[in-house]
Amino acid sequence: MEEVNIRVAVADDHTLFRDGLRALFDSVPDMTLVGTAATGDEAIELAVIARPSVLLMDIRMPGMNGLAATRRVRALAPEVAVVMLTMVDDDESVSAALREGACGYVLKDADQEEMLRVVRAAARGELLFGASVAQHARQLLEAASRSQQPPFPQLSERERAVLDLLAAGYETARIAQTLHLSTKTVRNYLTVIPRRLGVPDRAAAVGLARQAGLGRGRNRPAPPI
Repeated sequence: MEEVNIRVAVADDHTLFRDGLRALFDSVPDMTLVGTAATGDEAIELAVIARPSVLLMDIRMPGMNGLAATRRVRALAPEVAVVMLTMVDDDESVSAALREGACGYVLKDADQEEMLRVVRAAARGELLFGASVAQHARQLLEAASRSQQPPFPQLSERERAVLDLLAAGYETARIAQTLHLSTKTVRNYLTVIPRRLGVPDRAAAVGLARQAGLGRGRNRPAPPI
């Protein structure tokens, strides 16, 4: 089996922190550091040119902050998974990171194993938080799920059902089987849904869905066709 190599980039304005992550990624066989940046503008350029698998982005940098830079990266290089780096784990920051399309959120003081775990999950296309942030993320999801209004009124009932299963981790074929649809129809939904949500791609749509409380059901009946 071909060995997976995760191309990692780091955007942070602190040289010592960047150097520490460089040493960490150099020490593991499945990761390669392909570049570093010290500002949001540099992070965008790095993402477009180097096309890393995962970009670790400091949420606060001089000039353009990490949230704005993440939004631009997701628009210009949607295949790049962005993991937000921060010193704080307040609800507003976690929520904002998800809205901008980040697929992970980890504190800078996380231990090495946690940092590597989050990077590997992001490279697999998973949405993952560091251990210290997870409780805040769960609280956000629970608060959203208590709303009486169905999320995303711009979506049809069928589109919400597809998004719900996608956020639960279902692959295209399984979504099709669960909802009694053809795989071609599901793929069409997966193309339309991000546009209707105003996000650049499927990963960003999943982030919004999970933030709104979708994705926790597993055996829900399919809605009427």
